[in-house]
Amino acid sequence: MSNRRVDEDKRATLRRFAALGAATPLVGLGGGDDGDDDSSGSSDARDAIVGYVASTPGAHFSKVRDDLQLGTGETQYHLRNLVDDDTLEVRRDGDYKRFFPAGRFSEFEQVALGYLRRDTPRGMLVHLLRDPDATGSELADRLGVSRATVSTYAKELDAVGLLSREDGYAVRNPETVITLLIRHADSFSSDAAAFADDAAELIRFDP
Repeated sequence: MSNRRVDEDKRATLRRFAALGAATPLVGLGGGDDGDDDSSGSSDARDAIVGYVASTPGAHFSKVRDDLQLGTGETQYHLRNLVDDDTLEVRRDGDYKRFFPAGRFSEFEQVALGYLRRDTPRGMLVHLLRDPDATGSELADRLGVSRATVSTYAKELDAVGLLSREDGYAVRNPETVITLLIRHADSFSSDAAAFADDAAELIRFDP
């Protein structure tokens, strides 16, 4: 009974994301499946991966596999084909490979999404967008991490162009970071969702 429930949950998850993937431009045009297996199940998995990455851009391999309840080999097979046929793009991020819909995000946006998918860097950016005067110690207290951890990530964020450390800490290209947080809030944790609810007050238009 438990195995049947797991299978039902997996099928429901695949169907939900496959519906998104099937509506994504370019999906299915590359002919990545060779027809040697169950073509319907393979197509569902392929479309589900496309839909999942569209709604969770910057997800790394293990997250795609685990959230869709797919096997390692199956996930590798479909991701490789989707990258080869230009449906998805892959970007190396340290030990991770992060996946994005092809042609949708700039290099800066891909880098930003990669860091926004990490709890501490995302928390730092969200708190700094809310309170631009926050110090490293205040960020550490709010996030429940050490001051050294904040310093380490601040250095990384500075190196990739997301943070300035010239006079305290300041988010670079804040409008882009805010847009990514709002647009994909549901794919992050509760801190991003809460930020998205309040973001209208933080966005300033400069005609």
